[in-house]
Amino acid sequence: MSVKYDNILVAVDGSDEAKRAFRKALLLAKDHEAKLLLTHIVDTRTFASVEHYDRTIFSEAETYARDMLEEYKRMAQHEGVNDVTLILDYGSPKVKIAKEVAKKYEVDLIVTGATGLNAVERFLIGSVSEHITRHAKCDVLIVRTDS
Repeated sequence: MSVKYDNILVAVDGSDEAKRAFRKALLLAKDHEAKLLLTHIVDTRTFASVEHYDRTIFSEAETYARDMLEEYKRMAQHEGVNDVTLILDYGSPKVKIAKEVAKKYEVDLIVTGATGLNAVERFLIGSVSEHITRHAKCDVLIVRTDS
């Protein structure tokens, strides 16, 4: 049985895990001649209490996200993947990626890093990759290593 992916989504957040996931998604996009969708979801829950005191933090996070996505796009194009879409959204990353972004862009593979959270955070809020694996309607690749 042969598998062909047309729309590969990779979630990036600047972590080492996300960089590994991006590299793997890039290889898959080249192999499958697929569109590469790069997404970053600004987690608005983290700004709820802080924004009350400092409204510039939200705009700084947005600028950081846009710059990061543009840099990933340049890297993809440098490697020969030119069909790249950037997706910047706001809300809960695990919900947005698995349910909204994947559906809207007809994603057939989501690539994500294993986790960027420490053990306490995983216990309290659960990992994004775990939630995506449970709720996505398409294939999910969780990247744990560079190879």
